[in-house]
Amino acid sequence: MENPHFEYLLQLGDNALILSQRLGEWCGHGPVLEQDIALTNMALDLLGQARMLLTHAGNVEGKGHTEDDLAYFRDAHQFYNVLLVEQPNVDWAYTIVRQFFFDTWNYFHYQALLESRDEQLAAIAEKSLKEVTYHLRFTSEWMLRLGDGTELSHQKMQQAVDDLWPFTGELTTPSPADQWAADAGIGADLSKIKVLWQQKVAAVLAEATLQQPAGEWMQKGGKTGRHSEHLGFILAEMQHLQRTYPGNVW
Repeated sequence: MENPHFEYLLQLGDNALILSQRLGEWCGHGPVLEQDIALTNMALDLLGQARMLLTHAGNVEGKGHTEDDLAYFRDAHQFYNVLLVEQPNVDWAYTIVRQFFFDTWNYFHYQALLESRDEQLAAIAEKSLKEVTYHLRFTSEWMLRLGDGTELSHQKMQQAVDDLWPFTGELTTPSPADQWAADAGIGADLSKIKVLWQQKVAAVLAEATLQQPAGEWMQKGGKTGRHSEHLGFILAEMQHLQRTYPGNVW
């Protein structure tokens, strides 16, 4: 790794940026107005986190790259987000389950980052934790409402849990940048986050009358730049204007 500190911050910023784009696809398409607005606000929260993290990453890199440069002018293999966040919305069940799995990790992760030796990262974590706490409460409530709801809602939620489960392992499997950051006291110890994540997820799934999948095989690669086909479509839409008219501003 040429600059593990930079890559670590990209991982965090890319997670927030790509998930924000996915949630933004719901704007105007939510099942009811209140939830449409709720997801849009969560998308904006994540976008704000992405902006702070990518700005900090650019400063750490020291090559003059801004948050916009890092968002709009990197190719798919240069993004380091986990595969989970780029998975399609499919329907409300998939969106809630994907978000719940990520929110649980994000909550415990930001709590750990409050102790980061990177003072700027610790400040970002402190600022973001209130938003992330709300996100986790929102998605946990929907897990319970739909999992323990009608026969159809339960069926749809269980299918989403089963399909998205193989993407959860990457959240707590250290990449080289994760390991460097943990050793340096900058990042979190993902082995500790894994225990907390498993406990919270198991408790919510049980209360929602949903079965936790037994499979242990997990997808991986996003943190090192190997992605599903979905990321390319996300970036094509997100980056189109800047790539077509580079340097233009409103």
